Amino acid sequence: MTHSTHTLRSQVRSWKNHWVQQYLNFRVYQNPDPYKIALRKKPYQILWILSHMRSGSSLLTHILSANPEIIGYGETHIRYESPEDFKQLMRKVYWESQEYRNLGDLQKLSLQETYVLDKLLHNNKLLDINLLSSPNIQVLFLVREPHRSLNSIRDLKPDWSEEKTVAHYCDRLKTLVTYAEKLGSPERSLLVQNSQLINESPRVFEALQNFLATKAPFTEKYQILKTTGAKHVGDHRGKIMAGQIVRTQRKLEQTVSQAAIEEAQVVYQDCMESLSRLSTVIRSDATSAPTAYKKLPSKF
Repeated sequence: MTHSTHTLRSQVRSWKNHWVQQYLNFRVYQNPDPYKIALRKKPYQILWILSHMRSGSSLLTHILSANPEIIGYGETHIRYESPEDFKQLMRKVYWESQEYRNLGDLQKLSLQETYVLDKLLHNNKLLDINLLSSPNIQVLFLVREPHRSLNSIRDLKPDWSEEKTVAHYCDRLKTLVTYAEKLGSPERSLLVQNSQLINESPRVFEALQNFLATKAPFTEKYQILKTTGAKHVGDHRGKIMAGQIVRTQRKLEQTVSQAAIEEAQVVYQDCMESLSRLSTVIRSDATSAPTAYKKLPSKF
């Protein structure tokens, strides 16, 4: 490639990126309604994965975003203080989750998805819990048992003490219960266990499709995004680059004591009991009748 050709391509890319950002700004911010954008009548639904570190949220994010009715890419790190922050979510998600390599790709800017996805793994992201009262917000609670969660957190954060690791995990589980209590609506929240997502995928996919009322089904395979494996966006140590569910577990270098696991197990059990009572659940017993999922109202 000659220098002049490279320069021309850089200029075209710069122009295209500028045009796309200006277009997104117009579509997102022209309409003052936090759930609506210009040139589109139907409001967006905000889909939050409320979970904790090392829960499998990156895998769930990719499975969800592979559905044509959902747009998202991972953890945006937006701090939600008011409904106006959903505008930032829309703008950021459409910019970061798409790849506009050429003008033909700009058809992706139709902005017709039903759901805009984000995952919140830390207590400092949802600053106004009253946002959960909005009927435009749907929630997926994703929880993983303490043994693997704690060891995986230590593996990711080797500088954390065992005490800090357990405290962080337990505090987050208690906060998830607080969120569910504020929601107060099993019809707007679905509880997914990590073990179900990995070992009972068809059952989870059916539950997701019914809960979100999507026309397209969910599958084990997903697209590798430009953000897949990126640090601070999602899992960059696991097997997320496989493009499908991998059921073999990665060997972890760190371990926590049995006493720490037992301490966390008590909080985990309380969390699961509360979330099961406050949310729609996915039955794991293959011999039981299927869970009766309620369809979302037609306005969604």
